[in-house]
Amino acid sequence: MMESATTVVPPCGDIEDTKENIDPPFPGPQVCDLSKAHGTPHAPNTQQEDQDHQLQQQQVAEHQPLSEGGELRQEEEQPRPRRGGWTKGRKKKRSPRDNNAPKAPLTGYVRFMNERREKLRAERPDVPFPEITRIVGSEWSKLPSHEKQRYLDEADRDKERYTKELQQYQKTEAFRSYSRKSQNRQKGRQQRQEGPRTIPSDPEKESVLKERSVFDIPIFTEEFLNHSKARETELRQLRKSNMEYEERNAALQKHVESMRSAVQRLEAELQQEQGRNTLLQQHLQNVRQTLTHCLRSVPIPGTAETPTLETIDSYMSRLQSAVLTHPKESEALISGVREVLSQLEG
Repeated sequence: MMESATTVVPPCGDIEDTKENIDPPFPGPQVCDLSKAHGTPHAPNTQQEDQDHQLQQQQVAEHQPLSEGGELRQEEEQPRPRRGGWTKGRKKKRSPRDNNAPKAPLTGYVRFMNERREKLRAERPDVPFPEITRIVGSEWSKLPSHEKQRYLDEADRDKERYTKELQQYQKTEAFRSYSRKSQNRQKGRQQRQEGPRTIPSDPEKESVLKERSVFDIPIFTEEFLNHSKARETELRQLRKSNMEYEERNAALQKHVESMRSAVQRLEAELQQEQGRNTLLQQHLQNVRQTLTHCLRSVPIPGTAETPTLETIDSYMSRLQSAVLTHPKESEALISGVREVLSQLEG
């Protein structure tokens, strides 16, 4: 006869949430409810024992994430490493240029500026570069429409050339190699900026991180081409706006120059008028002195007042009133004044 069981396995509902209970169970067949009858032989492969074994494994599996969650919380409580950032004072390196790519097209204004700038440098080598740029902008704003259209047509043809060459270049191995290098540089830059991180062993979170690490718009797709076209349209609008602002700036610069010339001309005229007024003041002072000297012995009729340098103006006014009021009585005075004035004119 077999020995009676001395230990009883606790029910599955009484399993505590401890690390000891979460450890993998004994690899042999397990039961959640042993037969209470001591001494009864145990059959290892009964249907009831299989069900109890599955139930126990399911409950242990339900408790397993709690332990993992606890370990994750302990890991999260530890100080996280510092994120890698850009060191202050360092200069960011520009992405290397693709030397095999086709040459970018030039706008009509840039073509006109390149053509005129060389001629102006040859004709006027002493003019600084900003002044040459201002002159070229002014000439572009004054350029007739039919002449300006010639440069715009050349720019459109150059743009068509660039589009065709770019489409052909995107099919080459050099473009694919450059794209792979650009992607690797971008990934390396992101990893340096993010720094080392402790990623939890969660399959769902790992899949999310993998999805985030992929570029939003993969190359060699219709979406990438549409995105490139949208960017090109936006750049075209920005270039157009920039050209309009340059034309306005050139027109305003021309207006400022004309106003500056007008101000200088008015200042010159003002100086001339001031000089003329000074001469007239000097001549008037000389006339006053001469009249005072010549009429010092001619009193006003009815009074004994003679002119002085301070009263010569009022003296002449009162003398004129007396002569006009009594012309017959003032004939002698009039003849005397005429003699004095004749001497003054001489």
